[in-house]
Amino acid sequence: MAEGLRNLVGTGSARALQEKLESWQQDFEINSSGENLNRCCEMLELNTAIQKQLFTILNETSREDGNNEGAETIKKRLLPQLGTCFNCATSGKSFENNFSITQDSVGSEMQLRELDTTPETCPLQDLEEKLTSTRLQISQMEQDLNTSRAEEEDALKKLERLNDYEQQIQTLRDEITILDAQKSVLQSRLARSRSPYRRSGAKSERSLRPKSWSPGRARHINASRRACLVARFGFIYAQERFDAETLLRTYISDVEMVQRIIYTAAVESFYAAKMAYWKFKIHVKEALSLGHSGPESLEDTVLDYIVCHKDEYDVHASVKEVIRSMNINPKISFPPEIDFIVLSTLIQELCCLAFSMQTLIPPLDVAFGIDGELFNETKYYRSPDSDFTAAFVAYHVWPALVEDGVVIVKGEVVTKRVSLCFRRSKIRSRSCSCSTRRLLSSHSFRSRSFSPLRSRRC
Repeated sequence: MAEGLRNLVGTGSARALQEKLESWQQDFEINSSGENLNRCCEMLELNTAIQKQLFTILNETSREDGNNEGAETIKKRLLPQLGTCFNCATSGKSFENNFSITQDSVGSEMQLRELDTTPETCPLQDLEEKLTSTRLQISQMEQDLNTSRAEEEDALKKLERLNDYEQQIQTLRDEITILDAQKSVLQSRLARSRSPYRRSGAKSERSLRPKSWSPGRARHINASRRACLVARFGFIYAQERFDAETLLRTYISDVEMVQRIIYTAAVESFYAAKMAYWKFKIHVKEALSLGHSGPESLEDTVLDYIVCHKDEYDVHASVKEVIRSMNINPKISFPPEIDFIVLSTLIQELCCLAFSMQTLIPPLDVAFGIDGELFNETKYYRSPDSDFTAAFVAYHVWPALVEDGVVIVKGEVVTKRVSLCFRRSKIRSRSCSCSTRRLLSSHSFRSRSFSPLRSRRC
């Protein structure tokens, strides 16, 4: 501070300013306005240099003051003087704004100095402590969350293992049931072969259900087989139907036609399997009636035999029957260069499944469906591409599975807002586009004998 004051005195700026002011006063009257303005600016520049040095001394002096008395002195004495000077040269409103800004600046500086000199009253330390505590809580919560996730994953793994164990147990139970049935059949064959009253002939030597079977055991076996067959029906719908649809779409671009073909294949497979089952049952009944004896009814004995000899079912004949029926169906069409034989795998699986379902008590069958029927939520699901506001079925995607008229597995349909006339005209146009091989198949179909059961379906 002392060095700055010595420099200000040594330069003689104040004396030079006084001399220039006296010289300007003598020449003011004879000078022009431009010359007076230049002389005034020169005085202001010299005064600004002097004020700059004085403000430097003021700043150093206020910093050396530890009791904030310098700031109070500046606020009381300097700011009013600055306001008076600005008021003389500027408008009142502009000065008030500048003066307010200056006061705010000085007040902020005083507050900062107070915070620096009294850190114990600053809330910054409390905020830092709270922030540290919050971070610790967040870290603890993250650890708890990771622990919970790990425990959840372990629980899910245990649940999956438990489900696998349950499935394995159920599979083993089913295998035990089948083995018990096979054992009983073998024991029955052995007993009949040793009997002195055994009738001659190969057909009479076929197995009967043993007398040691109880009704409760038979019901258990029937329920187990029913569950397996229903599950198989669901698997065919979910996987093998999808594979067949993917295969057909390589030949047919119309998704509706593809779904109609698969639905028709499913319905015709069940019909063909039922016809084969009744023929097979009549044949077995005729063979076993010659040597039947015992407390069990002939119907039960025939059913037991069919259950144990399902491999004698000629499924390939049923597949051919299904393909012939599909070739004459007016609702579906196929490119001339391709045949419905590409669906042989799906048709064979459905025929075997339908044949086995006929051996249940009561038997399982697919529900009857017709285009334009009223949509029934207890019977069908809507396909994703359906109009969910439509009340009528446009066409069927997959049949429902029923037991004694009660739906146990829902089918799938497509509902759309289309007129019946449009639907019929569309069917007629498809019927007219059938190829020559359809006409040949139709000729062979007319040569077959009339079936009352098929007439009821149609």
